[in-house]
Amino acid sequence: MAKRRATKRSTNKRKSSSKKSKKTIWVFLLLIPIGVLGFFTFWYEAKVSVQSSHHFFEIVPKGYKSVGIDVSHHQGAIDWDELFNKQGFDTIIDFVYCKATEGSDHLDTQWYRNRDYLNASGILNGAYHYFNTKGEPKPQAAHFLRHWKHRTIDLPPVLDVEDEGISDEDLIEKIKIWCAEVQKASGVKPIIYTSLNFYETKFRGKLEGFQFWLAAYSREPQFMTDREVLHWQFSEQGKLPGMEGKVDLNVSKVEF
Repeated sequence: MAKRRATKRSTNKRKSSSKKSKKTIWVFLLLIPIGVLGFFTFWYEAKVSVQSSHHFFEIVPKGYKSVGIDVSHHQGAIDWDELFNKQGFDTIIDFVYCKATEGSDHLDTQWYRNRDYLNASGILNGAYHYFNTKGEPKPQAAHFLRHWKHRTIDLPPVLDVEDEGISDEDLIEKIKIWCAEVQKASGVKPIIYTSLNFYETKFRGKLEGFQFWLAAYSREPQFMTDREVLHWQFSEQGKLPGMEGKVDLNVSKVEF
């Protein structure tokens, strides 16, 4: 009886050991993809979170003529001197777009501060308006024009279209009205900023004569060869000296 009990205990130990081994293997197999994902997430963040002009130059897509950033209150009170004078980004960043307004009554808290510095420093810049796609376009255009005073050396104004409208047809009509109002006042036709998905599914071929700025972060948009597409926002994860949080990074087919 003692031998049989010992044999049984030994068998149970082997079974328990086998179960533990299988469990360890499954845990290990589950951890592999998590580890790989973590590595690539870290690698991606490291590539776009740069703290020197040399590293910044390394992560910018090749084959484009200009490099730019777009900013708003999300970057806080930017220390532009830290960025341009101390860090040397003035030799790489060719243009800056600043958020001016949103909807028919919101003014970006950093608009005038950013605009004044860039104008005084002779840095090529422009303004954008975040579109309330379900609101009336004329009051929004009037609000933008109250705060953006056009200069002949400004970059074309930009209409930022990120949200769904009442319908695609309604959205397109409102875009045309806003742009017509701004063009009538400034003499410059606005550029439309939007996602790659919106461009492909809503706007491509339906806004003849308009130019676009596309946001696409996982890959280069297949539509960059379209004549009407000018700029590509390739990352929203940039981290630059003198700024809080992350900043959008862009390249352009236009040489500024």
